Amino acid sequence: MRLAPGAAIGIVGGGQLGRMLAMAAARLGYRCHIFDPHDQPCAAEVSCEFTRAGFDDEDALRRFAADCDVVTYEFENLPVAHLAVIGDKLRPGTRSLEVAQDRAAEKRFIEANGGRVAPWREVASAEELEAAVEALGVPLVLKSRRLGYDGKGQAWLREPGQAQAAWDSIGRQPAVAEQAMAFAAEYSVIVARSANGEARTFPIARNEHRDGILRTSTVPAGPDIEPLKEKSEAAATALAEALGHVGVFTVEFFACAEGPLINEIAPRVHNSGHWTIEGARTSQFEQHIRAICGLPLGDPGLVAEGATMDNLIGRDVDRWAEIVAEPGASLHLYGKGEARPGRKMGHVTRLG
Repeated sequence: MRLAPGAAIGIVGGGQLGRMLAMAAARLGYRCHIFDPHDQPCAAEVSCEFTRAGFDDEDALRRFAADCDVVTYEFENLPVAHLAVIGDKLRPGTRSLEVAQDRAAEKRFIEANGGRVAPWREVASAEELEAAVEALGVPLVLKSRRLGYDGKGQAWLREPGQAQAAWDSIGRQPAVAEQAMAFAAEYSVIVARSANGEARTFPIARNEHRDGILRTSTVPAGPDIEPLKEKSEAAATALAEALGHVGVFTVEFFACAEGPLINEIAPRVHNSGHWTIEGARTSQFEQHIRAICGLPLGDPGLVAEGATMDNLIGRDVDRWAEIVAEPGASLHLYGKGEARPGRKMGHVTRLG
């Protein structure tokens, strides 16, 4: 299926990723229709149409899908059973969502397809967390199985005796406990895969997090990551193929002495790929649109010697006037309104 310019692309979710997808789609001549429960999602500002309805409203989803030639999504915390009413128009499919939105299912899937993850245990009670501490040792991190992102739903156990407090802090939800691993760096592989199985990877980005939130991504990732490149790209591509994924797919890694270790996957465009808008010949957003519309994948190579992307978190956005005056800085503001602590308000990319 190759969609011609003028076709309608539905995007489930109206946040900044949907906004940047819609902008990339418009450059290729497509019109976008946003589906989101909020009254003023930032993606709707740059799209042709907007449906305000709950993600569990199947009647609204059917009407929305009928107006679209293809439908995609911008984040993974969506009700899979309800999205099933969209049918074959949904790219990527619900299988990618099912795996990515449950940390235990995700880890089993990665291991079943040859990937390496940190030693872990499923946890459904404080008693099971105590058993995980005994088996894995400390420090370890407890993560809720669902709805966790940007450090939410996580708690660290750094010494014995903290199990009950950690269990309470995540709301006593089903979780996974992961052994803390020594690593030299965090990095991500972003791969795009088309319906015919063509796959292309972007240059690897080195990522720096603070308080569970990505702060900076840098490309190239550095000489210490280069020896891990081949295995990491092969692992990411294998996971996308195993899912039959169509679109952009992201795998976050730890650089360990024993080799690449997978932290998590995201079945979508990713914050660590925002540098590609200015820094790659084809951005991750255009690449996703190309993949879901049946177009040939573009060249993901660098246009300069390197690129750095810095997130603007909370009040960081107040520096917009300083940044927009900086030669060579590319400022992206998401139009989100209130600059709450921990909220991603925009980003800035610098080349070279």
